[in-house]
Amino acid sequence: MDQNALDIDFDTLAVRAGTSRSHFNEHSEAMFLTSSFVFENAAQAAARFSGAEEGNVYARFSNPTVSMMQDRLAALEGGEMCVATSSGMAAILSLVMAVMKAGEHVVVSMGVFGATQQLFGTILSKFGVASTFVPATDLDAYRAAVRPNTKLFFVETPSNPLTEVVDIAAVAAVAHEAGALLAVDNCFCTPALQQPLALGADVIIHSATKYLDGQGRVLGGAVVGSKAVLDEVFRFLRTAGPCISPFNAWVILKGLETLRIRMEAQSAGALSLARWLEAQPGVARVHYPGLASHPQHALAMRQQRRGGAIVSFDVKGGREQAWAVIDATRMLSITANLGDTRTTITHPATTTHGRVSPEARAAAGIGEGLIRVAVGLESVEDIQADLARGLGL
Repeated sequence: MDQNALDIDFDTLAVRAGTSRSHFNEHSEAMFLTSSFVFENAAQAAARFSGAEEGNVYARFSNPTVSMMQDRLAALEGGEMCVATSSGMAAILSLVMAVMKAGEHVVVSMGVFGATQQLFGTILSKFGVASTFVPATDLDAYRAAVRPNTKLFFVETPSNPLTEVVDIAAVAAVAHEAGALLAVDNCFCTPALQQPLALGADVIIHSATKYLDGQGRVLGGAVVGSKAVLDEVFRFLRTAGPCISPFNAWVILKGLETLRIRMEAQSAGALSLARWLEAQPGVARVHYPGLASHPQHALAMRQQRRGGAIVSFDVKGGREQAWAVIDATRMLSITANLGDTRTTITHPATTTHGRVSPEARAAAGIGEGLIRVAVGLESVEDIQADLARGLGL
């Protein structure tokens, strides 16, 4: 099928795009668990290695199962090309190593995932890549951060864990005026709810570990965008090797088939939970883009199809009370992962953002009383009952 045809619906692409069959003509996509591929002769081997002939060579950088996952995700995001990686963090690193060099500068939105902050703020600086962190929603701050050597803007929207929403089109305009690329971490929304390339972004980053898999089974990452940029990402991956395994790619490929259904259901559950939390006396504030009380609610509803499945809330009483709420749960999974069919709960200040300095956490608005809930597919009433126990209801 022509996966780029404009009249093909998202749900059809999620099931059919990227599918290729072997000589066995299997219906469900095959999993190719092999480290290498055999050539018909020495001439073909040389042609494959040089790129003169298309075909699989070595599973670090070419595998039919991985190719199907990449093609399907590219179709869902509206990108020309996708490169799959071993994790979401590997995807970010691969992008930076492909498009930047020592002496260049990146502008990063505050409130990104803790490991992302560490990568840009600590690790990359050792290799001569400078980073400036700016408030996620302050467009003037993005403009003020631009330097002559700025080559990349990196934003996460909605942000982790406060669900701040970045104006993708506006930041893209700032980036392009500076001659830089805009990369958007689309982990929280996925292409089922948000398509950043259509809003002006140049590159999309995914932790496929989260909603793209959807059941907490495997690790994976992806970079999606234009062929010009992704060719450079592929060159880095081919040499450096932060590749995804064929098994993990197959699991994520099958997860994409139910992506829209899960995101719709989990977003609906999250909205119900957020509304319930707003009415609880022990809750000081609820962070959820689908609520009218969210500072960027109108923007979120313009660039997202729904509010997403992440609800964060501040409880009165700081860390002691936040831990009490978490420890009182009997059904929710106390884990820092998200995107699962099972609802998860965590204390960001001491888990996902525990390695971030107290000053940086304070600047990002991540307080000791903050709890993050990634809503799964259980009954919303059961999730509420599990939280009510710790909230003293």
